[in-house]
Formats: sequence, C-alpha cells, structure tokens
Amino acid sequence: MFTGIIETIGTVTDLRREAENLHLTVASSLSDELKIDQSVSHNGVCLTVVALSPGMHTVTAIAETLAKTNLGNLRVGSVINLERCTRVGDRLDGHIVQGHVDQTARCLSVEDQQGSWLYTFQYDGASGNITVEKGSITVNGISLTVVNAQLDRFSVAIIPYTYEHTNLKYVTAGDTVNLEFDIIGKYVARMMELRA
Repeated sequence: MFTGIIETIGTVTDLRREAENLHLTVASSLSDELKIDQSVSHNGVCLTVVALSPGMHTVTAIAETLAKTNLGNLRVGSVINLERCTRVGDRLDGHIVQGHVDQTARCLSVEDQQGSWLYTFQYDGASGNITVEKGSITVNGISLTVVNAQLDRFSVAIIPYTYEHTNLKYVTAGDTVNLEFDIIGKYVARMMELRA
C-alpha cells in the first residue's frame, strides 16, 4: 500500500532482459535504505527489490507489468518516481494507492500557468475506468487531484514542489504515463455495474 507521495526520484542505470522479464537497476538516495523483498513503487508500479548494491537497487518487471505500464519505455538515464510502502500508523498524505497500474495514458498537453502547470492526459475510455471532478488519480505514482474530468481524458494542476520533486517535469506532449484510478471509485463503479 502506498500514498502517492513521492519520496525521491531515481535514475535507471541498467536494463537487462531475461526471457519475458525486464530487470531494472535504479540509482537513488533511498536505495541504501532498502532491503531484499521490499515493495517499492516505481512510477506507480509496485515492484519487489531483488538485488542491492551501493546506492542502487534492482527490481524485476514481468511481461504482464510491461504490457500494462510505461516501464517498457524506460531507457538508461530515464528518471522515475519512487515511494516505499506505507507504514501502519503513518499519515495518509495522498490517497490510498495500491501500486497496481490500471492502464496508461498519453499526455496531450502541458500548459505553463505562471506558478503552476496544467497537464492533460487521454486514456482509453472503453476500459471502464473513470475520473471525477476533484477526485483522486495516480499519475506515474503521484497522488493528484482531477480537474476537467471527461469520458476519456482529464487534467491535473501541478504545484511547483511536485513539479520539481517528481519526473513530471520531464513529461511532454506525446509521452506515456501510468494511471491508477481511485480504488474506492473502482469498487463503487463495480457495485453499480453488478446492480444494473
């Protein structure tokens, strides 16, 4: 379980294919604090630490993960958002995030609004996932508030702190991001579907 409050960003230092799996090695300021078998969110994807070296950690993404996320687009030098799992008793500063990416979206635009940035994303609305005005959404692991919710797109307004401390500052029109929709909203939508 995560909160969508990014602890730090990391840099991909190595990518190694093994059959259908992709092993990602990441250098970050929190890598030395991790342990083998620990769950860490990488761009919103919950992955297990499988190896450690000074200042770096390695995780493995399987074919299913690569098919449903943007991790397959990573290159050496790519910057990713990192968050360790939530400890029981900690404050929930973002929202309830599982680290299970529902689908990807394409960035349509980034507007500099002189003190904030407005990002607009488009996703496949046929998937059944929805956003609601002022509801929560996770973009590349970041807990954000939805503005301008539509059937297959939404926007988020980014404050300077989030812009500077996450990889959103590198996202431009045409880029692919990971989305995790609000778990409460997903359960409500499923219950309504079963009642219909």
